[in-house]
Amino acid sequence: MSTGLDALQDDLTRRMEGAIDSFRRDLSGLRSGRASPNLLEPVRVEAYGSEVPLTQVGSVAVPEARMLNVSVWDKTLVSAVERAIRDAGLGLNPASDGQTVRVPIPQLTEERRVELARAAGRYAENARISIRGVRRDGMEQIKNREKKGDISQDDMKTWSDAVQKLTDRFIKTVDETLAEKEKEIKQV
Repeated sequence: MSTGLDALQDDLTRRMEGAIDSFRRDLSGLRSGRASPNLLEPVRVEAYGSEVPLTQVGSVAVPEARMLNVSVWDKTLVSAVERAIRDAGLGLNPASDGQTVRVPIPQLTEERRVELARAAGRYAENARISIRGVRRDGMEQIKNREKKGDISQDDMKTWSDAVQKLTDRFIKTVDETLAEKEKEIKQV
């Protein structure tokens, strides 16, 4: 009977990990005052007749804590990269230096830090809701198996406890990740 539980746990784990990955992606887009290549992930550059991700026209490096450098591979695209970063709504003001676009990361105001912390909290709550939705699906599958007679009531209790422990573990991961991000945001 444990193979059925293992299969269920594997499926639920995969789905909960997806919620955590999505949450971390959302958090990586929040600017904390420190330079991170992830900050430029949403930037799309007009190049070769279409819009492409910035990573397809250059590489992003972090030479110091409050500076990003974008090494543009095709020098004809330097101004397009600069314009794309400026127009991305990230509050950044890039400057080109040959084939390199330097992007200074401005200091965050206290008001903006509070706003970012709130946004991080919303992302965390969405992740918790997703994880609880996966738990609900798992619990329904367990109840249906018990109704069909595939598993006993004792197995149902054991499986339900296992699903709850899994859920608690993932919710704890969300809370810890949120605490780290809030600490990073509030750090001056």
